[in-house]
Amino acid sequence: MRILFYINQFFAGLGGEDKADSSLFFVEKPIGPAVGLCSLLGENYSVPIVAVCGDNYFNSHNDIVIQEIVDKAKEYKVDMVIAGPAFNSGRYGQACGAICEAAARELGIPGITGMYEGNPMVEIYRQRTYILPTSGKVSGMREALIKIAGFVQRISTGEPLGPARKEGYISQGIRKLIYREEEAAKRLVDMLEAKLKGQPFSTELSIQIIDKVAPALPVAKLKEATIALVTTGGLVPRGNPDRIRSFGAEVWKTYEISGKQRLDSSEYETIHGGYNPNFVNANPNYVVPVGIMREFEAEGLIGSLQNKFYSTSGVGAAANISQRDGQEMAAQLHQEKVDGVILTST
Repeated sequence: MRILFYINQFFAGLGGEDKADSSLFFVEKPIGPAVGLCSLLGENYSVPIVAVCGDNYFNSHNDIVIQEIVDKAKEYKVDMVIAGPAFNSGRYGQACGAICEAAARELGIPGITGMYEGNPMVEIYRQRTYILPTSGKVSGMREALIKIAGFVQRISTGEPLGPARKEGYISQGIRKLIYREEEAAKRLVDMLEAKLKGQPFSTELSIQIIDKVAPALPVAKLKEATIALVTTGGLVPRGNPDRIRSFGAEVWKTYEISGKQRLDSSEYETIHGGYNPNFVNANPNYVVPVGIMREFEAEGLIGSLQNKFYSTSGVGAAANISQRDGQEMAAQLHQEKVDGVILTST
């Protein structure tokens, strides 16, 4: 079983965000996570080719990169494509998902990756590729590779796969008609009885609950409105006095900007992980655009800019924490009679 493995610049050992613009290249031997996977798979599996590409470069040239990888997979006659694992990285997840999808679409071979279930790319690609659930952090690499190796061995048997919960991959939302010996009424009573007794049970129909958020009404009189700036881009005073975490932040803070015509790099920095902070650290107005808002204020396009901005770091934040933060911010904004909000990210 021959495998093409895809990794980004970090896992290839090139560097971090400073190397995220590295263009695609190939290595004719296992490197990075591919080495660990090979040790788990055994001699019947090989990785003759590894594709390496910077996260920024892929997302700026994705069509070209995908086509080159597809061509290389044909050249090396591989039987499957494995990418990542991407954990909770959005850009890396985008690349892994797109490449695995292309493997199935263009080559008719399995594409397999691993991601944290909260990674936004899971929802985009889960129906079109196999995604094994991982932890949110790189420290879970070995566990992730063990899952991927087990699934690779399972899928290489050629036998039909069972339900996602049985095989271990994230559900693709596919329903298949099967026949059960027990009638539906008995299965239902058995599940109800187990639930009432606090015993484990599995539903036969999982329903994903998604919040429905009504769009806000437009600001009625923009020229008289007070506008606030809110960011998940992790902008804080230099030194991060409130110790907001760069990954998985659990708090948000406000910072005074009264009298400031723009934000100065000597006073502010970003603590957000997962992207190159150099541009924002050189010009904090990229994330909290005080400069342009002051111009709008002077031109009378808005009534006024609120005298503080709201900040937290969005990367790796749990959904329930983000929901709580949003409710708390909204309550304070309403109390301070803010008419509109500009929400910025990275």
